[in-house]
Amino acid sequence: MDRDAGDYALGARAPHGFRFAEDTVQLPTHSGTHLDALCHVWEGDALYNGHPASGVRSTRGADRCGAEALRPVVTRGVLVDMQEHLGRPLEAGEAVTAQLLRLCLDERGVHLEPGDAVLIRTGWWERGLSAEVYHRAEPGIDLAAAWFLAEQDVSLVGADNYAIEQQPSAPGTSFPVHLCLLHKFGVPMLENLDLSRLAEALRQRGRSVFALVVAPLPLQGSTAAPVCPVAVL
Repeated sequence: MDRDAGDYALGARAPHGFRFAEDTVQLPTHSGTHLDALCHVWEGDALYNGHPASGVRSTRGADRCGAEALRPVVTRGVLVDMQEHLGRPLEAGEAVTAQLLRLCLDERGVHLEPGDAVLIRTGWWERGLSAEVYHRAEPGIDLAAAWFLAEQDVSLVGADNYAIEQQPSAPGTSFPVHLCLLHKFGVPMLENLDLSRLAEALRQRGRSVFALVVAPLPLQGSTAAPVCPVAVL
């Protein structure tokens, strides 16, 4: 807090009796549940849609594709519950392949439609791991699964882990799913979700779909936006 009651106790001016308090908030945008902006990753010299990567500067943020360009989303959400499908949490480094995604969707009788938001539950968040172990490796979708989702024209992809994708990634690659979804297709990624209660609520109703509301903070030039997603059943 930058100004509080203590300032007045020490003699701060209060014109006509007016007093106030105010504060400053600082946070890393890629901690907690957040939505990656399209300026977050790239390869070569261009961001998504050919915008020059030279416009991403530490002194002023991203000129293009920053979090201010992310729009509030109200759409159909689809939970792909891999933990329920496999009967166990996924292990560190385990891949969720395109075939696994299709099998899980078919099992639930769900056909992806353009604009859907796909949330993938691996069970990784629920393990209560230390920060070191949580970030060292993780289960997640592989590149083929990312292409499958992008080809369905989904609006965003999320998961209950820090990168959504299998880590470590395949030899000779670095975060290929990020490059596929964000850089090639312009699909924002929703990371660090707690999906356990949503999974239980949908299981009780015998459903896998719901209404999803995601309203990212429009932080000018930022590479991500904190969010508090809301599922409406």
